Amino acid sequence: MINVKEYLCDDDPAKGHPDVRTNLKDVSYFFLGNGHVQAAVQIAPSGEGTPIGLLIMNPEHLGKKREALTCDPDSGLENTMIRLISAQTAKTTGTRALEAGWLEGYEIPVAQIIWRAGNFQIAEYFYCPNLSHPVIMREVRLKNTINLAIQARLKTGVLDKVIEEEFYLEPEEIKKVMLRYTLNSSGKQVNLDLVPEAGVGSKALQYWKEKARASFGSPILDHYFTASQFQLPAIISKSGKVDGSIWQHNRERARDQAMMAVGLTLAGHHEIAYRILNRMLEEFVTRKGDIIYSSKARGLDEVELDQNGTLLFALKNYVLWTDSQEIITKHWNKIAAAAEFLLSDVFLHSRSGLLANRREYWGRHQTHGIVKGMELAHQLFSAIGLSAASTLASLVSRKSEALRWNQNAERIKNATFDEAQYGLIDSRGLIKRRGIDGVIQEIIKPLSKAQLPEGVPLSLKGEHRLNPDATSVLPIAMGLISPDSPLVSLTMDSVEKLWNQAWKDGGYGRYDVSSEPDSPGSWPIASLFIARSYAETGNFDKMWRILEWFNSVPGSLSGSWFEFYGQHLDPHLSQEGIAPWIWAEMLILLIHHIIGIQPEVDHLRIRPKLVPGIEKIEATVPLRDGKINIEIKSGHKKKTYGFRSDGEIIQSSEKEAYISYSKNDIWVEASLP
Repeated sequence: MINVKEYLCDDDPAKGHPDVRTNLKDVSYFFLGNGHVQAAVQIAPSGEGTPIGLLIMNPEHLGKKREALTCDPDSGLENTMIRLISAQTAKTTGTRALEAGWLEGYEIPVAQIIWRAGNFQIAEYFYCPNLSHPVIMREVRLKNTINLAIQARLKTGVLDKVIEEEFYLEPEEIKKVMLRYTLNSSGKQVNLDLVPEAGVGSKALQYWKEKARASFGSPILDHYFTASQFQLPAIISKSGKVDGSIWQHNRERARDQAMMAVGLTLAGHHEIAYRILNRMLEEFVTRKGDIIYSSKARGLDEVELDQNGTLLFALKNYVLWTDSQEIITKHWNKIAAAAEFLLSDVFLHSRSGLLANRREYWGRHQTHGIVKGMELAHQLFSAIGLSAASTLASLVSRKSEALRWNQNAERIKNATFDEAQYGLIDSRGLIKRRGIDGVIQEIIKPLSKAQLPEGVPLSLKGEHRLNPDATSVLPIAMGLISPDSPLVSLTMDSVEKLWNQAWKDGGYGRYDVSSEPDSPGSWPIASLFIARSYAETGNFDKMWRILEWFNSVPGSLSGSWFEFYGQHLDPHLSQEGIAPWIWAEMLILLIHHIIGIQPEVDHLRIRPKLVPGIEKIEATVPLRDGKINIEIKSGHKKKTYGFRSDGEIIQSSEKEAYISYSKNDIWVEASLP
């Protein structure tokens, strides 16, 4: 049985400088990195913590925020702040009129911060200048805003090292200061230097030139695309390591990393997606085919069965997008083991053909009251994963495995949607879980050994309900059910109960809040599952409501969102972390669902959606040996609907087109109803 103590943490946010806390008031973090170094520019404009602080980390070491190499135990990030001293203004460290965002139109990711202090306007630019060295550059531009010349001194530092620069500015004159932060050879210390003008490496410029670009004609969608496209690759180490929730878990999670690989693949970061998938196959998948969860191997009753399917799904996506089969042949034994593991007799519920164990998707287990049974998400991803494994087997001429896995995928899928005793549906639509007796598990009752924090919903009196659950929409988001099905309408109506359950600021919970063993609050991952499903059903009003909520919470400025938005009731629980999986889900929503690029084995499927209020979408996305250049627009004015392309259109309708693959770039124009 899982030890509940592994979810406890010794990082008490009440101890130490405010900067050790992750969830400062109105905070945003801009993440930068190249695999050799990782940085986060902290913007905390509301008086808690350093207003503009710089966290630098070794991406191979997963640690707490207070363990960042630039965070001092006593002064936090204060020494990394730019401080200006002049006779006219004395010491000026406060910030006024602070603006922050991703610099538009530049060749590589750059975090831009503009603020005022005393008689100065300050513009700061943070970026990784190359792909091969553990270096972060910080360009500071100081402008004299008064009609008198100013003699002043700039101070900043890392821990106890201070750098100073004297300067003299005439009215309206601008002074540029270049600061270079470098991880030393041990990866445990940051060196800070003043340097002359520093350029950006040609390989970095070329790298970002080749990645996906998109313009949605919507500031919100453009921001989410940019933020996700920039930050997801920035937090992956050179070895493929990444924290499941930065500064929170300090553990790796197979499901999360597989979905990160999907997001990276769609956005053109194929090298980094390969890095993650290759490492997972080498280090996460055992010879028996089970996969570690949260950096640990688990007993058979407590493995998360969806993890195998998610990894296989991610591998199929990578292969279809890149047309590279090298990873299949290199790791065939591990791929086959991961697929066969799902078909182990220990999981088979013979009366239904479904898979059963004591674990649920969100991490609750027997201690929380989960009984042995069949979980919808486990069936879904097992079916998807076995189907994906079948595709991979076909590509390398493994015909018998391809047939076996496809047959079992169909068996699990059909049993899941069977309206008989064991199917995971009822009058509410898709449901979460049935026990092995076929009875829907509606209620959980925690064991005394659960050690729940006082005051969390699962510790209170009354019923603790499992339904509705946000994972019930995943068959819709993943395309296993027609969006026109009555089952879809029932399911979407059911999950609406998860919006604003025990809070008022928006967002969906993971499940009925009464069964929450942590704190009540909204979850961006769950909210994006539902947003993706609303995109599929065409309910764009509800999709927009979710996306506008993302724009209202801490982290929206940079587009780096916390794993959940709530207040922990137990100081021994981890602080909230930044969850990279969110960036992947956002890219899937924007590229797979809205732009509609969906590669299949023998052809490219284009199934775009023109969201109301958006007149035109333009995108360039790496695909196989070239790129797909796509323009999506409304055909209402000319009443001409359909697709045009310089590739061969195999078949098309008003909503989608199948296009032959080409060794060259493909141009597509979609005119939608």
